[in-house]
Amino acid sequence: MRKLVLSALILAGVPAGAQTQPRELARLLEKNILPPEVATAEMRAYLIQKVAALPAPRSAEQWSAESKRIRQRVLDEIVFRGWPREWVDAPLKVEDLGTIPSGPGYRMRKLRYDIIPGFQSTAILYEPENIRGKVPAILNVNGHVGPPGKSVEYKQKRCINQAKRGIVSLNLEWLSFGELNQPGNEHWFGAHLDLVGANGVGLFYLAMRRGLDYLYGRPDVDRARLGVTGLSGGGWQTIFLSSLDERVFAAVPVAGYSSLTSRLERPGDIGDVEQNPTDLYTIADYPLLTAIRAPRPTLLVYNAEDDCCFRAPLVKPYIYDFILPYFKLFGQEARFAWHQNTDPATHNYQLDNRQQAYRFFARQFGMPPAGSEIPVDSEIKSYDELVVGLPAGNLTILDVAKKLAARNERPSGPAQKAALQETVHYRPVAVNHAWAVTNTHARGLETRSYRLAFNNGLSAGALWLKAIAATEAAPATLVLDDKARRNAAAVVSDRVNRGDQVLALDVFFTGDGEPQTGTRTWAQLVAATGERPLGLEAAQVAAAARWLKQAGAPAVRLETSGIRSQVIGLVAAALEPRLFSEIVTHQGMASLGHLVGAPVNYLDAPDLFCLDLYRRFDIDALERATGAPVVRR
Repeated sequence: MRKLVLSALILAGVPAGAQTQPRELARLLEKNILPPEVATAEMRAYLIQKVAALPAPRSAEQWSAESKRIRQRVLDEIVFRGWPREWVDAPLKVEDLGTIPSGPGYRMRKLRYDIIPGFQSTAILYEPENIRGKVPAILNVNGHVGPPGKSVEYKQKRCINQAKRGIVSLNLEWLSFGELNQPGNEHWFGAHLDLVGANGVGLFYLAMRRGLDYLYGRPDVDRARLGVTGLSGGGWQTIFLSSLDERVFAAVPVAGYSSLTSRLERPGDIGDVEQNPTDLYTIADYPLLTAIRAPRPTLLVYNAEDDCCFRAPLVKPYIYDFILPYFKLFGQEARFAWHQNTDPATHNYQLDNRQQAYRFFARQFGMPPAGSEIPVDSEIKSYDELVVGLPAGNLTILDVAKKLAARNERPSGPAQKAALQETVHYRPVAVNHAWAVTNTHARGLETRSYRLAFNNGLSAGALWLKAIAATEAAPATLVLDDKARRNAAAVVSDRVNRGDQVLALDVFFTGDGEPQTGTRTWAQLVAATGERPLGLEAAQVAAAARWLKQAGAPAVRLETSGIRSQVIGLVAAALEPRLFSEIVTHQGMASLGHLVGAPVNYLDAPDLFCLDLYRRFDIDALERATGAPVVRR
């Protein structure tokens, strides 16, 4: 029987010495080539080059003019990029749903407002009981507090104390928490907004800016004394809004942000997609956002042993020490303050931090000195008591992405390639050196493991396989798999058995090319620094294919498994047409619309959520642009 099988294979032109079995190849394919710590070090070294030096202005006047230019660029080129102007410029729409029982010295009101048409949020207003003339106001934004949302205890205490001290206090709900705690509001869906052409941070910015618009428009509020404060994600909102909107006079961000350098040093500081908007760091890193606050009063509060992120001693040099000179330009260094919390020292906006904020706001607003916190434990409301209510069918972040997906600007003809190159920020790379790591040579099969070092400083791990009986000029198949080459044993075995030499490649962000702490953390920073993960990966695929040809392969096929590998491969082939003789896709998708419609979680495919990709392209257009036969299986 064995002789009959071998005779049939020889007649079919398949080398008899290459009858591999997937289970045998799996042991070879799963061996690590590129250690995760090496991938991490390469990614850090690649991104640290993107950290821009801070400007060195010579005068307050020069810095004021430069700050204005930076603000406008961030708003125009980042925050509102791709957003319909009629949404951005829509008049404020707020519903006052009446008062609720309050404690002595203040009143509470339930408010509901439009973020954009069809997407509403809620807030609680705390008004001093006897307002005379115009008084200060503070916008209180929220962080990642889970289901309690705006009812979280420490935030209520802060808002009540502000009102009792004569300050109008607005307590905003935040996307994905409290009353906005719907599956479609998970922050990762901000990446789906990017995919359809609207920078995801825009929705988060509009949600908080509407609260500021409300306070600014109240006749009893002193527009010259507006403040913002919040913890964690609320700290990020505080610096982002107060830096970009000059209506904010005083700001107290608490444990909310760090520099790009800090994020590279400690991936735990990286944060979520809204904190690292696509292309932000090409214009302004967070130290620069802090610097353009000068000379407006700013108190940075951080915790000494924060158990979440942004530990005070570790972030201080970049966001306080380096920024103090900007306030000195104006002779206002006293307006730029730092507080390190040591009780409880963990991630918090508890008593010590609140009292620091009360005192700072009182001093900057020209109010009587603030002493200790006014005890208000008995006045804290339950979640249910603070529910405002949202209409049925209220949009979510994902709904907005689906709504915007209907727009498209699909290029055609000669413009298509240039548009794709611009969208994925594609820059070709070359294999500088193929580092041979190990090999096998037995039972009719020859293999070699390579670390392909590219000329941009990044690497990819690859396993090359060939039947010993096959010629050196055998055609090649380049294999990609979403679950890494260790999952590609069946495809690799099939192609080797057909006489191909095979290169099973793990591009960066896949398999042993994935840096420590995971792809999603690093993919955010790549996009925020002006690169695109998809462009980096496609460049590696194209370089690996050219390397195979330079080594003697007369033609290179591409075989992919999974939606990530499908798109990476198609982008590489579309940007370098006729590079591949054939493209075969397993478990792919018919349209990029699947990413929004399914929906696919950002965490499962962060490289695919590329700004403008689905707005400009779809799978069929990419396939046509390759100039090669494309087969979906």
